[in-house]
Amino acid sequence: MPDTPGHDHAPFSLDPSADVLLERRFDLAGADATDAFGARFAHALDSLRAKVAQNSAQNHGAPPFHGLHVQLHGDLGAGKTSLVRATLRALGHTGRVRSPTYTLVEPYTVATPCGELQLYHFDLYRFSDPAEWADSGFREYFAQDAVCLVEWPQRAGGLLGVPDLVFSLEPDASGEGRVLTAYAYSASGKACLERC
Repeated sequence: MPDTPGHDHAPFSLDPSADVLLERRFDLAGADATDAFGARFAHALDSLRAKVAQNSAQNHGAPPFHGLHVQLHGDLGAGKTSLVRATLRALGHTGRVRSPTYTLVEPYTVATPCGELQLYHFDLYRFSDPAEWADSGFREYFAQDAVCLVEWPQRAGGLLGVPDLVFSLEPDASGEGRVLTAYAYSASGKACLERC
């Protein structure tokens, strides 16, 4: 799992001024490995929120947790929804986790040791024009202190802005598992990725 700071050399395009602060590669041999990574990501979210809450309490006026914008890249069947499902389960969600292919967004509220956490799972696959993102009213979800997990973010063009984290999933050389390459673009994304 190499840690590689540097310039954006990811297989997708973001704002050219966006620098990768940390890059890590995870080999996910199968469904169990994907579930395990989802659990590590959930733990990293909890840990990050706890650290931010502690800093805020110790340093009055320190900024609170302002959410996390995570983009998931990969072809159909790459495991994007499976990863979101594993993350939600590890955070304590016990209900059904539906793919938002038709609803475009599925909201979740989970109780964590740091208090309630809002998560929004987006799937923009059905967008045919970035203007649909602008017209959807979804931007307000990103202004909340929530975790926004976005599948098919490229369908919104550059309107989503630079994410905190990108998870890029692709099949491994054997075709049996997948490779997850994670890119952090913000301090909070980097702090979260370091905990994965």
